[in-house]
Amino acid sequence: MRRLVLKMSVSVDGFVGGPKGEVDWVFRSLDDGATAWIVETLWQAGLHIMGSRTFQDMIAWWPTSTEVFAPPMNEIPKAVFTRKPGGTPLDTATTTALENATALRGGALDATGTSPHAASWAKAYVARGDLGAEITALKEQPGKDILAHGGAGFAGSLVRLGLIDEYRLLVHPVALGRGLPLFADLPQPRDLKLVSATAFGGGCVAHVYRPGAVG
Repeated sequence: MRRLVLKMSVSVDGFVGGPKGEVDWVFRSLDDGATAWIVETLWQAGLHIMGSRTFQDMIAWWPTSTEVFAPPMNEIPKAVFTRKPGGTPLDTATTTALENATALRGGALDATGTSPHAASWAKAYVARGDLGAEITALKEQPGKDILAHGGAGFAGSLVRLGLIDEYRLLVHPVALGRGLPLFADLPQPRDLKLVSATAFGGGCVAHVYRPGAVG
């Protein structure tokens, strides 16, 4: 059975986005080392999964992007989770995160399918069933690890249900004070084992945790 890995950027006070979903703080501390760590994590996946709003952001960004993250995001299969019984994930609005990325890094929004990389996104598996059952079915398929991206609500649901086998959290050197928390909906405290901690020159620290009591 393959594992479900959650990759998220997190502030030092535990938020994955500002009050309105802002992620401009993520880009300020990304250096070459942290970027390489993210790219390595992306390539380790056999499937990228995300919520519908994050999917809308990504399909508008990655097919035409020239960033180092684009090849694994475009080439590796995707699955999108939605609560809508019909329609497509593209019925969902984009988020503040996409606005931040566009403003800070430049680039055009293009969900029209004009890029040759758009085909892989169009083939994404659309999961509309029970979250736990869908994740269990994906885990039972052969292949490399499943990598979850968010957004905050989707990631929080995975955490709350205890579906995550490994947390890969890139902690950025910023305290937001308020925003979108990752662990707010835990029914009870959850012990995690620290597997590794890697500090980068820009101030980010990559923490890898797995469920389990310390010791």
